[in-house]
Amino acid sequence: MFTIIRVLKTTFHTTKDNIERLFACNRTSANVWNDCLGLDKEHFQKNGSWIDRGTLHLATKGQYQVHSQSIQAVYEKYIDARENAHKARALGFTQIRYPYKEKKHFNTKWKKDGFRVGENGKIELSLGLFRGKRQKPIVVRVKDLPTGKIKEIELVYDRGLRLAIAYDDGITPKENDHLGIAAIDLGEIHTIASVCDNGQGVIITGRKIRSLKRLRNKKMKELQKKIAKCQKGSRQWKKYRRALYYVLGKSDAQLTDALHKTTRKFANWCLENKAKRVVVGNMEGVQRNTSPKKKKNKHKRSCKHNQKMSQWQFGRITTYLQYKLAAEGISLQKVDESYTTQTCPVCGRRKKPTSRNYSCTCGYQEHRDIHGAKNILSNYKYGKFRELSLDQQKYLRIA
Repeated sequence: MFTIIRVLKTTFHTTKDNIERLFACNRTSANVWNDCLGLDKEHFQKNGSWIDRGTLHLATKGQYQVHSQSIQAVYEKYIDARENAHKARALGFTQIRYPYKEKKHFNTKWKKDGFRVGENGKIELSLGLFRGKRQKPIVVRVKDLPTGKIKEIELVYDRGLRLAIAYDDGITPKENDHLGIAAIDLGEIHTIASVCDNGQGVIITGRKIRSLKRLRNKKMKELQKKIAKCQKGSRQWKKYRRALYYVLGKSDAQLTDALHKTTRKFANWCLENKAKRVVVGNMEGVQRNTSPKKKKNKHKRSCKHNQKMSQWQFGRITTYLQYKLAAEGISLQKVDESYTTQTCPVCGRRKKPTSRNYSCTCGYQEHRDIHGAKNILSNYKYGKFRELSLDQQKYLRIA
């Protein structure tokens, strides 16, 4: 049975001494990461191969003053980062680097055996055994705990220490007997453009998201200029750095809220049009090679364009869509979207659109993003590009 794991990021209350111990946990987790880097490098130099999970487990076991599962969570993240870099390089993205940066702080995670939930929002975070002696747990209190079964807890820093609580809300995904198929063309200007095989179309604008990003970039530019004029480590330097992290944290929360509202609107639209399956173009690689330097046989793009591409959060959009649609009994499938924006479905001629509307010399015209969604849908259903009729088109925006 498919289950949905949700995450609640929340503040908590505890003593000043425990706050210092929590910061120490994140510093210790950073030491685990840094040691993983060193052990992996040493193993590669001696044996010509990367260190495996089992050897890394033995090398880090019992060496740190955090719970054993917290140590395990760090080296698992390290191995995942290394393997993902290897996969990207195998696909031709040779500029992607293996993990190499040492860290000063790293999120500490407690899995199911590393914490205990009590009454009135009380949570005991275990630090396990160190040199044969059980360490005193860290006790925190959360005002509103989630009602579902808590799976794991992660200590994060977002304008202060917070707990990211992953839990199973116990809600069973719905079953529906719909038969419709919808296709999505993700965009940076219009976040979602979609058409359904019943002749309905929708555009959900990304105006709010773009506005938040512009404001964030403006504030960051102002603060980074001030930071550059200060001596590193000075009071003023620290003050501007705190302000910078505050801006980043606040804007991230606003963007997350906007993306949730956008994907919820689309999920509701799918239900209205009785969709059972949604297909979306695979965007992997669109943010790569966004350097302003001109590549061979590549058109030189502006820094502003590259900034927009690098900040385009299509991965988060796809993730939010996946679990929101799954909760309604709708599946999401990634498909190849090659040439869907360029190809005319009437005559088959390829042309890169230069405006918000796609027009062909054969007389075919359509909104650029709707055109892409229609081509994705026709290619998925019929295996080729063909013209699809559209009876009605909605234009939605978030508040």
